[in-house]
Amino acid sequence: MKIKHVLLTAMVCSLFSCSRNGAGISTTFEVDAAASSVEWKGAAPDHFHTGAFDITGTLKADRHGRIKNGTFRIPIASIRDFDLEDPLKEQLLTHLKSADFFNLLVYPEARFQITEVQPYHQKEPTAIDGANMLITGDFTLIGQTHQLRFPAKVTMTGDSIQTEATFNLNRLNWGMNSFSDPEQPLYILPNVAITLHIRTIKTND
Repeated sequence: MKIKHVLLTAMVCSLFSCSRNGAGISTTFEVDAAASSVEWKGAAPDHFHTGAFDITGTLKADRHGRIKNGTFRIPIASIRDFDLEDPLKEQLLTHLKSADFFNLLVYPEARFQITEVQPYHQKEPTAIDGANMLITGDFTLIGQTHQLRFPAKVTMTGDSIQTEATFNLNRLNWGMNSFSDPEQPLYILPNVAITLHIRTIKTND
């Protein structure tokens, strides 16, 4: 009985010590919208277009900057194009917002919910240089939710966490099937190249 009492006391003290030194306590970081974006590159066999979306959201991290979870939203109406001039730019953006692609009127935003973050030690061809974390989450686009996993470079500086990533997103996996027939005059490749630039800042809570 004495041994059990000693072990129980040690466990309680250990837990109390962890609580006091901050282990297990989450810190909230909010996306710095002015310094963050989701860049995209969509291509046909003979040309491509580039642009970006805005992004908002929050993530939770421990006191060492290790990400525990996060929720991010991408407003579809924020889509921009980098390579065209008006009126072609406006025509492209209007088409991308239509039911052929993002169906903005029905699905005004995309969402990403982080479910797991693990250390990353591989070197995939599409991974960004310096990738050190493998981020897994549920990505919702035009009403469908599927798992999305990609390597990322995550760094903590002061009161901010910077996340950079490059990966390919297969639009067909989320039911964006328009212009996916190689035999048709307008064929758009399934993969969309994504580049993430996300800066989050620690909040006061």
